[in-house]
Amino acid sequence: MREFIVEADGGSRGNPGPAGYGAVVSDAATGETLRETAEYIGVATNNVAEYRGLLAGLRAAHALDPAATVHVRMDSKLVIEQMSGRWKIKHPDMKPLAAQAARVFPPGQVTYEWMPRAQNKHADRLANEAMDAGARGEPWSESASTAELGAAAGGGGGAGGAGGAGGAGVSTVPETAGPGAAADADAPAASDAHATKADSRAAQAAKVDADARAAKADADSRAAKADADSRAAKADADSRPAKADADARAAKVVAAPGWAPADMGAPATFVLLRHGETPLTPQKRFSGSGGTDPSLSGTGREQAERAAAMLARRGTIQAVVSSPLARTRETAGIVAARLGLNVGIDDGLRETDFGAWEGLTFAEVRERHPDDLNAWLASPDAEPTGGGESFAATATRLAATRDKLVAAHAGRTVLLVTHVTPIKTLVRLALGAPPESLFRMELSAASLSVVAYYADGNASVRLLNDTSHLR
Repeated sequence: MREFIVEADGGSRGNPGPAGYGAVVSDAATGETLRETAEYIGVATNNVAEYRGLLAGLRAAHALDPAATVHVRMDSKLVIEQMSGRWKIKHPDMKPLAAQAARVFPPGQVTYEWMPRAQNKHADRLANEAMDAGARGEPWSESASTAELGAAAGGGGGAGGAGGAGGAGVSTVPETAGPGAAADADAPAASDAHATKADSRAAQAAKVDADARAAKADADSRAAKADADSRAAKADADSRPAKADADARAAKVVAAPGWAPADMGAPATFVLLRHGETPLTPQKRFSGSGGTDPSLSGTGREQAERAAAMLARRGTIQAVVSSPLARTRETAGIVAARLGLNVGIDDGLRETDFGAWEGLTFAEVRERHPDDLNAWLASPDAEPTGGGESFAATATRLAATRDKLVAAHAGRTVLLVTHVTPIKTLVRLALGAPPESLFRMELSAASLSVVAYYADGNASVRLLNDTSHLR
């Protein structure tokens, strides 16, 4: 009977945010990579992405041999403990995924083991490749997969470095080498065929000896692991009071001026300015990126001037980036002129396209398209009538734009002049709030919010109390 190793991982940039998974199926006896799979899954949580990775890995193994035994290894303690039956599954998004995973193979054919994240590089890399591809609006491709590179190089697949699309993961090549280097370094020349065969025989003999030693080491490590788990459980119980105290101190630090400990470095700080009023704003009409693209009204220009004066007093803005739409470019131009800065344009900051609802009030949409409106209010994946953009698609676009701007402006304070939905989405992602929170925020014209992004991947939201510029 064949035995497979399935290694799986999933991740979310925002939690929830743009998410993807990766999974690898390898032969337990030889270590050969047999199958890789990865997919960008849109906006989801880390745990949902991890379960999706597990499910994909099990299905890939089943397609290879439904009679095989499977040993699953993941760095998600939650998934491993729940699938092993030791922890209950309470979250409604994970229950159906866990049930599907449990049905891929008959009971008893699958075992589960937790492993440290550092040992799960292969699946982690695939998950990051899928998320990177999703940010580009492309499907994940196996064209530079570990399995194919391994075949080209004459070697089995190994763990590659985490992150980045198209990175090589062949075990015989250093992780810093690219895909081309992997193939060139390991593919034997025709004149070396006899030497390769002799080396192969010697390698087989060495493998037998290595397997015997590995079996002994595995037995020793299991005993050590059992003891370590026991000590870890005790340490966890002992550490809970200390953790509660540490959490309280951490909360106090985050709430204090400066936002974070000095050793984390200066964050990339985005000051989010909604554009000033247009003629459509006081009428509360849908005004996205697919409508008439109105300019500012007289009131809107006054609001932009007051925002500019307030930001000039604070003196912290180092760059200005605007949505390409007329109302944001006009607002940004007024502020940038006051600050003595140029305006950059980023298409990712544009407003959601509201399709056939553009220019209509909420009441008019409810009268003309009631079913579409109800679906839109119930699900972030629903699109406005006429092929508009869903909130899920907007979140994916904004997450990719955020990541790009954070990388370009590390340690700087940047004014982003944009719209209602992009600002609410950036705040929602920073807080880890669910999609329905978009309907629970109110954002006035020319209002300001601030999100700071730190080197450890965390974000902090500041809601400005100084509204004098709006009077």
